[in-house]
Amino acid sequence: SQIGLQCAVHGHHVWMHDESETSLRRCKDEQASMLNAQIEAGVVSADQRRTILNRIRSTGSLSEAAVAADLVIEAAREDLDVKRQVFRALDEICPPHTILATNSSSLRVSRIESATNRPDKVLNTHFIQSVWKHPFVELMRGTTTSDETLQAVREFAGSIGLIPILVRREITGCILARIWRAVKKEALHLVESGVATAEDVDRTWMIAMEAPLGPFILMDRI
Repeated sequence: SQIGLQCAVHGHHVWMHDESETSLRRCKDEQASMLNAQIEAGVVSADQRRTILNRIRSTGSLSEAAVAADLVIEAAREDLDVKRQVFRALDEICPPHTILATNSSSLRVSRIESATNRPDKVLNTHFIQSVWKHPFVELMRGTTTSDETLQAVREFAGSIGLIPILVRREITGCILARIWRAVKKEALHLVESGVATAEDVDRTWMIAMEAPLGPFILMDRI
């Protein structure tokens, strides 16, 4: 929902697809709520609201959503079989020029790309929640992702107000997730070993790093 809204706010027409009608309705509500928050923050003007939401269409049909797409961003659950199934279907549905991207934070794109006949047009685009508050996206190639594909997605990222961060070789978790894993692991160790309470770990981090949230608050939210 966040990725789709970010695209629509910056002028792109978007199809949202899910097999669940309930999920699509929830997505629509979330997008309306997030857009209201951006209006309140002065990021978007109120008179743009209806125009932005009208750029987003929803469907339970993958074919309807992807048949004319230039770029598809998959954000299914972190299950390799599910992602490969989705990419296999997209490869059959989408035009030859369509770029297929995964938002996975834990699965390497090289494990997904072979489900298609266009591995040169497959890559990882890892967005960070909340997208509009954290304006960057990590881009990571697969084994044969072309320079043209990477450049096209770098330009697309810029067109939706995000800074593209290039992960220069394939690695599980890209950049941010690996840093976060190390912070999280050490925070848990400090509490488990009796060095500090969770509250004091959070308090230390928030004061020192000038951050609104500490590691344990973030873990609870995630």
